[in-house]
Amino acid sequence: MEISATGKNVTEVDSGIGAVFSALADPTRRRIVDALQSDETTVGELASRLGVATPAMSKHLTVLENAGLISRRRDAQRRLCRLEPSGFQDLHEWARRYESIWAGSLDNLNDYLAGLGSADPAAAGPAPRPGRATRRAASAEEEHA
Repeated sequence: MEISATGKNVTEVDSGIGAVFSALADPTRRRIVDALQSDETTVGELASRLGVATPAMSKHLTVLENAGLISRRRDAQRRLCRLEPSGFQDLHEWARRYESIWAGSLDNLNDYLAGLGSADPAAAGPAPRPGRATRRAASAEEEHA
């Protein structure tokens, strides 16, 4: 059993991540998350700021809360919402497993751009596009080295 950095096994992270992706798939809910980044906010303030009716806002907040991304609490007559960092930890953990894919692409782009700066543009001809063919050629060279 593979254990994540949060102490959960990878299967637990994968099962919880579906609710997070589903919650964040809606653009209004992503705007809510953005609005909550700076501070705790009341439901009414969120609804007003984002131009969403209060009943619809409550439904969006319920989805975000069920996904573990926000929490709500009462303060006298006010209902306050705030982000829950632990809800984003599973998302971070899941994305980190794929970091090598996009980090490698960025490294390849950096190498390609560095090569453009050092080559004589007139003698080089058109530059090849980095892509699968370039990666396959690099892999083949590594295998033969």
